[in-house]
Amino acid sequence: MRLIIAIVSAISRGLGVIAALCLLSAVLSVSEMVFVRYVLGHSTIWQTEFTTYAIVAATFLGAPWVLIQRGHVNVDILQLAAGPRLRIAMEVLAALFSLLFVGLLAYAGWVHYEEAWSNNWTSETVWAVPLWMPLLPMPVGTIMLALQYVAEIMRLFVEPDAEDGASRNTLFSDTAEGTRP
Repeated sequence: MRLIIAIVSAISRGLGVIAALCLLSAVLSVSEMVFVRYVLGHSTIWQTEFTTYAIVAATFLGAPWVLIQRGHVNVDILQLAAGPRLRIAMEVLAALFSLLFVGLLAYAGWVHYEEAWSNNWTSETVWAVPLWMPLLPMPVGTIMLALQYVAEIMRLFVEPDAEDGASRNTLFSDTAEGTRP
């Protein structure tokens, strides 16, 4: 189980690096666009569209890394007030609901990508980008986000709690809440 967690997390971290590179490329394309438009006085063709696609790709591809970093929105006031068993149960339940949502989003993203691929859709701009390219990060990112949610659920049961060093597997523990054997 630890190997699966490590592999999924490594892929998610790699996607985080790719997301950062997408954001960097968006910044560079905007800078180039400003230079070409306002310094050279020429029109631009691809920069606005590329920047939009790069930012969207960074959003989807970076989402699994954000989950590892606990950067997603999380209202945890009830979790913090709950005992260890209830806290783990609430974390698992929240992750399962999130997994369901992300799974549906991944399916919809895949259907949309497949339609763009099979119908040879292109953008309605001068650049005429084949739309499968900017649509691919959505299913890739959401599938990896779903796998990262599975890894995070697995992590709840196999890795020690950072707070006290005790096993996080208190949901199935025979000891009473808050006590150690």
